[in-house]
Amino acid sequence: MKEFVISEAQVETAVLVGLITPTQDERKTNEYLDELAFLAETAGAVVVKRFMQKLPMANSVTYVGKGKLEEIKEYITSEAEEEREIGMVIFDDELSAKQIRNIEAELKVKILDRTSLILDIFAMRAQTANAKTQVELAQYKYMLPRLQRLWTHLERQGGGSGSGKGGSVGLRGPGETQLEMDRRIILNRMSLLKERLIEIDKQKATQRKNRGRLIRVALVGYTNVGKSTMMNLLSKSDVFAENKLFATLDTTVRKVIIDNLPFLLSDTVGFIRKLPTDLVDSFKSTLDEVREADLLLHVVDISHPGFEEQIEVVNKTLADIGGAGKPVILIFNKIDAYTYIEKAPDDLTPRTKENLTLDELMKTWMAKMEDSCLFISARERTNIDELKKVVYQRVKELHVQKYPYNDFLYQDYEV
Repeated sequence: MKEFVISEAQVETAVLVGLITPTQDERKTNEYLDELAFLAETAGAVVVKRFMQKLPMANSVTYVGKGKLEEIKEYITSEAEEEREIGMVIFDDELSAKQIRNIEAELKVKILDRTSLILDIFAMRAQTANAKTQVELAQYKYMLPRLQRLWTHLERQGGGSGSGKGGSVGLRGPGETQLEMDRRIILNRMSLLKERLIEIDKQKATQRKNRGRLIRVALVGYTNVGKSTMMNLLSKSDVFAENKLFATLDTTVRKVIIDNLPFLLSDTVGFIRKLPTDLVDSFKSTLDEVREADLLLHVVDISHPGFEEQIEVVNKTLADIGGAGKPVILIFNKIDAYTYIEKAPDDLTPRTKENLTLDELMKTWMAKMEDSCLFISARERTNIDELKKVVYQRVKELHVQKYPYNDFLYQDYEV
């Protein structure tokens, strides 16, 4: 049985593969591969090459076409001859067991997809028993339908039809037997993990009930937008923050006091495109903080070229976990890193979002949101006083509605 124990991350070289489809143009595919490269870097790999192919849809047998697979194989072989070993090939979409088996047979290197890469990072980041249990369950859910490829070496031993034709005497069916054993072991382990998560859910629910009559505010957003930095800023705590994807896996809850108003602030796991449903299901107890929050602070990296799509991804994930419909303050972070492309005076083509200055961008659809939309730099501490003022006002309104007879608001010593 494969044990999910993560050792020190080895630096390996990786090749990325993505598809250009009718629903995903070349620009978007490049953007997705940029993110995949960032994921690979977070996991400890170095990306040396990218391959893209234009197809109506992914090939059900090998993801890419036969010619493109041959091109990737030739590149891997040529690099090996130059003593530059390619450690793995990472595909931007989730692969089926059949696709992984066929691609491995052709390329003879380790094959990963976006989901397995995310799971690997989650396993690396998991610190508490809760996070480790959730990650392990997600890994087994991913592994179960792909069990067969772990036993492909048994195919060479025979395992005939049972009629005596084409099989080896005494070696019929060992692969199937081993598969069934492993499947049973995994299913039993998954049942145990689910029971453990139910217990953790009960403990977390008890903790939430014991937090007193305080408004709950949750930081949500795409991964690596600066939620943990903002958490540290508002709560004056020291939550781990790093310029890598999924720096935070465990939900951190801190008591925050702005002026005379106390409330609870939680930092949650970041969302990402193509986040597998199994992973969302496994992190149910973590995402309960979002579901039970009174107010969401949706943090957005305005310096990212695809920030509007990231907003959509977060909103969709919130809807999927039952967190939609709550009061939201949209916080555009990293204004210090915002850049734009200035158009030449003789360029008469229409201006796009990439040509807008930050001031011009702030006057677009964002201007209609009034104080439900803020622009800050958590790192440079720009507009933080305005952020605190708006959060204070919104939390106070919710507090008065939810606890109209609460008389324990702190005395404002600054007055």
